Amino acid sequence: MSRRDFLRLGGVAAIGLLAGCAVNPVTGQSQLMFIDKDDEVKIDRQYAPRQHSNDYGVFRDKALNAYVNSVGQTLAARSHRPDMPYSFQAVSATYVNAYAFPGGNIACTRGILVGLHNEAELAALLGHEIGHVNARHTAARMSQGVLAQLLLGGAGAVAGGGALGQVVQGLGGLGVSAMLASYSRDDERQADELGMEYMVRAGYNPLGEVQLMEFLMAQHKDRPNALETLFATHPMSDERRADAIRRTETQYAQVRDLPFLEARYMDNTASLRKQAGAIRAMQDGDKYMAKKNYGEAAQAYDAALAAAPGDYAGLLMMAKCQAAMERWRDARQFARLARQAYPGEAQAVLVGGQIALASDEFEQAYVDFTEYNRIFPGNNGLNFLRGYCREKQGRTRDAASLYRNFLRNGGSGQQAQYAYARLVQWGYVR
Repeated sequence: MSRRDFLRLGGVAAIGLLAGCAVNPVTGQSQLMFIDKDDEVKIDRQYAPRQHSNDYGVFRDKALNAYVNSVGQTLAARSHRPDMPYSFQAVSATYVNAYAFPGGNIACTRGILVGLHNEAELAALLGHEIGHVNARHTAARMSQGVLAQLLLGGAGAVAGGGALGQVVQGLGGLGVSAMLASYSRDDERQADELGMEYMVRAGYNPLGEVQLMEFLMAQHKDRPNALETLFATHPMSDERRADAIRRTETQYAQVRDLPFLEARYMDNTASLRKQAGAIRAMQDGDKYMAKKNYGEAAQAYDAALAAAPGDYAGLLMMAKCQAAMERWRDARQFARLARQAYPGEAQAVLVGGQIALASDEFEQAYVDFTEYNRIFPGNNGLNFLRGYCREKQGRTRDAASLYRNFLRNGGSGQQAQYAYARLVQWGYVR
């Protein structure tokens, strides 16, 4: 790199830093930040519903969700960013996890809720996620990515409004996994500290955080497959537990007589805890699916559905399992039952389309993919899938239009090669 190139890139970095400095609401210190509050909320509203659908939808127990939201709102009101549009809900997934989107949309799975013992543990769980929102950990990680784009783009990008001028548009291309990627150990430590601060402000015993960590670590030893996502995105360690104990013995020693509210938690989760056996069976099914032991997975899901007939997640898990064994008739039936169990929930629509496509029911697949696109617009891959369905039906003109849209919107890989070859073959590209 020449001296001129070095100075040019240094100037770009300086411009970026000047344009992207913000005061962290927790520390009060200046930090690199290209994402403002409005951006965080927009990102949240776009991606949180998709993740909830990936987790088999918001849990259909209104009383339980109202309870979880009430605990979360109590904590959020005492946080560093009480003006964020927080929402708290349970999702139907059976793996053990909780996560936060940058605008304050926080979810916890029924797999973790069924294992907690008191409201203080729930407060610790939600407080930790509120801590990530307050410290702006996701927004900071995204801002670092934008700075990298600035450095690669050079001064011309800044002068032309490049990365800085297209931050929000650029974020539109991020997948959900990019926002829920693993936090750093420093991020986790800070979220732990904030979570305990918020729960104590709200009147909960700080030992609830220690109990939560001990529960998660014990579960990881007993059923590691159910906690893989949690431990991947929220690195756990004995050090975090030791830090939590130390805070309760020093900073919060005078408030260790605050309540745990075990009875209130048990009362509000009674209906959920009746599903504990079914949830455990679904966790077993997921473990076998990961190992491609499909026969054992089907037995586990069958046991889950015997314990909880009509469970949307269980039905959809079984549909995927039957599809993996290429038992298309059974797969279609379970996908159909899932749609009846939770009308309008998007994942069953998508899975139904995939099953129909694999079993050469191209019109049904096209209808399902179109319906999924109506619920969650903007997935370019659906242009290819719908184009493929139309091609197989002999509707070349419709297929060509969809393939062109797929390519124009950035389609890549083998699908792009296939679509381009078809357009050439049909005379749309010369």
